[in-house]
Amino acid sequence: MPDIARLSSRDADFDARLARLTAFDAAQDESVDATVAEILASVKSRGDAAVLEYTARFDGLTAGTLAELELPRELLLRARDGLPAVQREALEAAALRVRRYHERQLAQSWQYTEADGTVLGQKVTPLDRVGLYVPGGKAAYPSSVLMNALPAKVAGVAELVMVVPAPGGEKNALVMAAAAIAGVDRVFTIGGAQAVGALAYGTQTIAQVDKIVGPGNAYVAAAKRRVFGVVGIDMVAGPSEILVICDGAAPIPDYADWIAMDLFSQAEHDEVAQAILMCPDAAFIDAVAASMARLLPRMPRREVIAASLKSRGALIEVRNLEEACAFANRIAPEHLELAVAEPEKLVGQIRHAGAIFQGCYSSEAIGDYCAGPNHVLPTSRSARFSSPLGVYDFQKRSSLIQVSRAGAQTLGKIAVTLAEGEGLSAHARSAGYRIDK
Repeated sequence: MPDIARLSSRDADFDARLARLTAFDAAQDESVDATVAEILASVKSRGDAAVLEYTARFDGLTAGTLAELELPRELLLRARDGLPAVQREALEAAALRVRRYHERQLAQSWQYTEADGTVLGQKVTPLDRVGLYVPGGKAAYPSSVLMNALPAKVAGVAELVMVVPAPGGEKNALVMAAAAIAGVDRVFTIGGAQAVGALAYGTQTIAQVDKIVGPGNAYVAAAKRRVFGVVGIDMVAGPSEILVICDGAAPIPDYADWIAMDLFSQAEHDEVAQAILMCPDAAFIDAVAASMARLLPRMPRREVIAASLKSRGALIEVRNLEEACAFANRIAPEHLELAVAEPEKLVGQIRHAGAIFQGCYSSEAIGDYCAGPNHVLPTSRSARFSSPLGVYDFQKRSSLIQVSRAGAQTLGKIAVTLAEGEGLSAHARSAGYRIDK
């Protein structure tokens, strides 16, 4: 059997064990933060020169100018056209679904006119320029390109600048192809904290962006924390998480294998990823455990999966599905699978989850790549107060206020009274000037 915690909600110490299991210490490594602070300060003061020096030091990629590290549009298009047909078709199909879903999120400006002629409203405007960080080297995350770039493009962002490290000059064709398909405007082969600094502060070659999105390592995460306020950021993501609530009742012969693999799909990310199953059927939990034991030795990333399951995984027997939903709200998972016969009856009970996958055919992996909704989701219980990345993250809102002369007679008096109550005489006089004498 796999080395994974077995819990029951009937245990006297269950609440304490669940709290320990789902706790994650997101404290920053002081040495990482100190290094990042130094890099950012250097990029802020020295611009291109600093970015080039750090790129040569950390990525082994030497260039005379930063412009030499920009990938021309023609190269991206060649990467797209050079893909095997099945890969290109998959990327384009995923991109179409992601775009169509996010088009439904597009907010519009609005206004209304009051009886006295005063006009109030809201003006929705896209961000001017957005930076997208994409991990590079041998890693290939074209899905991250699509999920971060397409909502920005749907929002109407004028310029999308992508940075992706290319250690030793190694570039990934899938990532470049995804950038071409998503309509990324500029791509630079730089990475790490120096790339975040270039986007946040601007250099002689890279214009300052308004917001930075996209995943990265500990140095990238620390850099995003530090530049927040100078620019916006999407989030500082923690380890990946999945919670599967299952009734074990699907009439599928190898259903326990399905659930085991769903748990593996998140555990394979890294050793601190979290995979939890909650089920009221003890026999089905045993079947899932047996499937995990049989399937794990066959997995290419079995060491990572095993370490994740041992440190943060759990198979939990609950009294019923309603209790499982209550625990789900406490955990606020990044991914929640409702692998039950009638998931629509449970959805109303869920208040906190990044994405909710309904029914036995809705695997989290499909959501990662091509269902349509965004796979950039809140982690570490932040689903209690935040949402998936979306078009709304690339739009901002301005209030519209046009007070008529008639409206000023009423509103001016209210403002004068409140301003005087706050002891702000200039406010009171400013509003009072608009009142007819």
